[in-house]
This record gives sequence, structure tokens and C-alpha cells, in this order.
Amino acid sequence: MNVFLREMKAHRWGLIFWSLGMVMMIYSGMAKYGAYEAAGESVTAILDQMPDTVRVVFGMTGFDLSTAAGFYGMLFLYLAVMGAVHAALLGAHLIAKEERDHTSEFLYAKPASRSRVLTGKLLAGLANLIIFNLVTTASSLYFVDFFNKDAPFGDDIVLLMIGLFFLQVIFFAIGAAVAGTSHKPKSAASRATSIMFGMFLLYYVVNLNQDLEFLKYFTPFKYFEASALMTDGALDPVFVVLSVVIVALAITGAYRSYSSRDLAI
Repeated sequence: MNVFLREMKAHRWGLIFWSLGMVMMIYSGMAKYGAYEAAGESVTAILDQMPDTVRVVFGMTGFDLSTAAGFYGMLFLYLAVMGAVHAALLGAHLIAKEERDHTSEFLYAKPASRSRVLTGKLLAGLANLIIFNLVTTASSLYFVDFFNKDAPFGDDIVLLMIGLFFLQVIFFAIGAAVAGTSHKPKSAASRATSIMFGMFLLYYVVNLNQDLEFLKYFTPFKYFEASALMTDGALDPVFVVLSVVIVALAITGAYRSYSSRDLAI
């Protein structure tokens, strides 16, 4: 039994639809920038009329919005949320669906250990994340270039996509850990996305209150913030190490829980 191929086939349509959704989101976002430019309106002037709180909440600070790359940087927060939701749901569904769909008996009947089955599932999930990220990268480079009239931007896009991939893997691992420890498979996906949205809300709280800056270590959305990445031109090594630790702990928890508990048939 090739678990990897089985899971790739099972999730192929989901991957296609999520990827198309990301492409459309990037296109619609950059098309809005193009419409402003074609009308001779300054995006920066329009957004400057908004209250500072609104701009912080919607991730509109720290960018040169007169450029296509800067406008894309503002759009990146929403791409990150979409990628995080996809990853969390994927991690949870890969682990929980056997019990949810009552197909655990299929796994029990095969000469494969729980660890081997889980490894195949996680590798299939990782492949899905890579494909999703590559589609996002390609469409980002294309659409930003289509509307770009400024200096080269490719390095910024690639750096943001590396940050996005870290976010994807973090929330994928969290989703897998939640599903591996959950005794109610139907609730695993909702629990995983609730954790993700909780961290997203914390991201806003930190942005709105500088006194709570120490909480940034508890929300991965602060690890790979577009404004910081585009300004520094590099990933923060502290956040990279912290990301690796989170993923390692989550995957270890998923293996231990999945391998030791009784699965419903």
C-alpha cells in the first residue's frame, strides 16, 4: 500500500481548487492596484485618509504603496492567512479522515505500522504544501510583474514565499498534532483552524498595542511579517529557529499520540 500516492490522489481536487483560489486572489488584488494607477489615483494618498488603527488592522503600514511590490506586500497578509487555513485543514484532515470516514479498518488490514502510515500521510501533505507554494510564487511573480513599472522585485517575492512556506508548515504541523491527539475526529479541523485564527487575532493585538510586543513570539504571523522581510531583506534567524522547534514538537506529538491511541473503526 502506497499511502503517499493514495493521499495525493485523495487531495488532488482540493489542492487544485485552493491553488486556483490563491491565483484569483493575487490577480484581483494586483488588478485593484492597476485600476488605481490607470485612473491616476495615488494608492498612498487614498490609504492615508484612513485612521491609523484601520491601517494597522488591515496590514497597510510599512509599505511603499506607490509601487506594485509594496502593494503586494500589503496583500501578502491575506495570502498568508489563506495559506495558513489551507495548511491547518490539510494537516487535520490527513490524520482525522480515517476515523471520520470510518475507513480505519482499511489501515488495520494492511501490513503497515502506524508510524509508516503517518509518515506517508505527512509526506503527501508536505508535497501539497510545496505545490501550493510554487503556484503562489509563480502567480505572484507574474501578476506583480504585469503591473510593475518600478525597480526589480523578484528577490522580495521569493523571500515572502519562503516566509509563507514556513507558515504553511507550522500550521500543517499544528493541524496534524491536533488531529493526532483528538478523540473526536469531526472536530479536529475546526479546532486546528480555531488555533490558527486565535494566533491571527493575537497578531492584530500585538500590532495595536506596543506594550504587548512580547506576545509576538506566540503568533507565527509576526515571524514572517511582509514589512519586516521586505525592509530587512532576510528572515529573522530567531523566528526561523522558533518555527523549526514548533514544527518538531507538533510532529513529535502527532506521532506519539497517533501511534498509541485506539482508532475508531
